[in-house]
Amino acid sequence: METTAPSGRQLELVHGESRAVVTEVGGGLRDYRVGAVTVLDGYGPGEMAGRGRGQLLLPWPNRVAAGRYTFRGTSHQLPVNEVALGNASHGLTRWLGWELERLDAGAAWAQVVLRAQSGYPFTVAFSALYRLDGDGLTVSLTATNLGDTAAPVGMGAHPYFVLAGADGSPAPADDMTVTVPAATRLLTDERLIPVGAEDVAGGPFDLREPRPLGGLILDTCFTDLERAADGRARVTLAAAGGTLTIWQDAAWPYVQLFTGDTFPPGQRRRSIAVEPMTCPANAFNSGDGLRVLEPGESFAGSWGVRPDLR
Repeated sequence: METTAPSGRQLELVHGESRAVVTEVGGGLRDYRVGAVTVLDGYGPGEMAGRGRGQLLLPWPNRVAAGRYTFRGTSHQLPVNEVALGNASHGLTRWLGWELERLDAGAAWAQVVLRAQSGYPFTVAFSALYRLDGDGLTVSLTATNLGDTAAPVGMGAHPYFVLAGADGSPAPADDMTVTVPAATRLLTDERLIPVGAEDVAGGPFDLREPRPLGGLILDTCFTDLERAADGRARVTLAAAGGTLTIWQDAAWPYVQLFTGDTFPPGQRRRSIAVEPMTCPANAFNSGDGLRVLEPGESFAGSWGVRPDLR
């Protein structure tokens, strides 16, 4: 009997020296490299997408406290899959089989219909258009409500990025210089659920100017993002091996940065997750950034990565 890779069918995109791999399971990004240089801290073809690596987070990113929320007067209970903290984490599409369709050598669609189910009785279609071109990698996500009632929707992505250090080996997070154009960070409780916000000005989380990360621990959601004339907010990661610019358009008012300090030795702080999000953790309860799609309504947004490697 033929075996199947844990992440299912693999579809490789190619443009010049750049290559990216999109997976059937979760419609996520397993690998992204430019020539021989890896810029995505992904996973192998024989592995699962552990710790959210490269996954899409739908129909909510981050967490829902205790998996419970009320929408238009009806209470719902989602599966609690972050057992240690008692939360529902990172949505419901991460382990579904997505349909993959190649458009050309450097572009492909990944599409799935999330069926109504216990805890989320709404039917929503999601599509992700992945494209490699001269500007790097662009990911365009669309959510469409296929049901006959309104549906709460949030979108997010969970790529981890790595750059080479002076000796050519991957630079640890401590050695990266980081820029986050955000005026505000969210404060969280012991379950990592937002309980407030603070101005970052002058504090350790003020990363609006390039700054070596050092030992700063990040599992932090930033907002009030400064945007350029094109409407994009840009996070940059820099090391001896070059710079990565992770941009997000106006559909994504939040970005989470995570240095992996809870990981086992060998994985801890070896890369930085930069996670564009349309809403923060617990948006199903707070309503912050939450999109409510009426029947037939769609919501879309794009983010991407521009490598500038030495």
